[in-house]
Amino acid sequence: MEDQLQGAVVIERRAAQGPFVFVCEHAVNAFPAPWGDLGLSSEVQSAHVAWDPGALGLARGLAERLDAPLVRATTSRLIYDLNRPPQSPGAMPARSEIFDIPGNAALDPAQRLTRTQALYLPFHAQLRTLLAEKLALGQRPILVTVHSFTPVYHGRPRAVELGIIHDADPSLACAVLEEARAQTPLDARLNDPYSAADEVTHTLALHATPMGLRNVMLELRNDLIADALAQAAMAARLAPVLLAALARLDKPLEVV
Repeated sequence: MEDQLQGAVVIERRAAQGPFVFVCEHAVNAFPAPWGDLGLSSEVQSAHVAWDPGALGLARGLAERLDAPLVRATTSRLIYDLNRPPQSPGAMPARSEIFDIPGNAALDPAQRLTRTQALYLPFHAQLRTLLAEKLALGQRPILVTVHSFTPVYHGRPRAVELGIIHDADPSLACAVLEEARAQTPLDARLNDPYSAADEVTHTLALHATPMGLRNVMLELRNDLIADALAQAAMAARLAPVLLAALARLDKPLEVV
């Protein structure tokens, strides 16, 4: 595996030549120095508020099957949520769902700037560089961000299993939805359980939308990708869906 580590970001399979680029902003629940554990118990550090369980394994499986690079985070989303802009309260939340985050409770502007410079800026700079390199080579990379969500949110069960979310351009998301419903038994829904109105498409809006790149965000319910076998199986199920969705968009219009 060809990895490039630059503090806040790892790029796996950088030289891969497939049409997709995968991103996993909430890949791990690591709390390294100098940030520490933010005053959280081990239970909270392992909870879904600290990361997206199963998302990294799924993203790796998709990247391998589709010969794609994978850009992933190296620290918990509670230190800095890389899918949020620096001005967002959710970038360094003082509270996440039912959990208080003591280490984020009284951050001053200088501390917020330090985390932004150390984590957010290099992560997105490296992703932007990768996309620009592909564009310079005459490729049109397709940006896919991979996330997971909890089956129960604020005490309410979620029936949706696969959320397919878009930023300004819904074309790829709609194609993925149609193919997911045709090829899989998953309860797949558009802009559910989240949508762009919830700030979840920041990475797509920052990188794909300005350059006119096709893009989509995948949200898997995390009980469906709870271990390595389940993640591999889901990658095997969704890789053909992504390819078929892309083929659907690239199909020439019939002249009548």
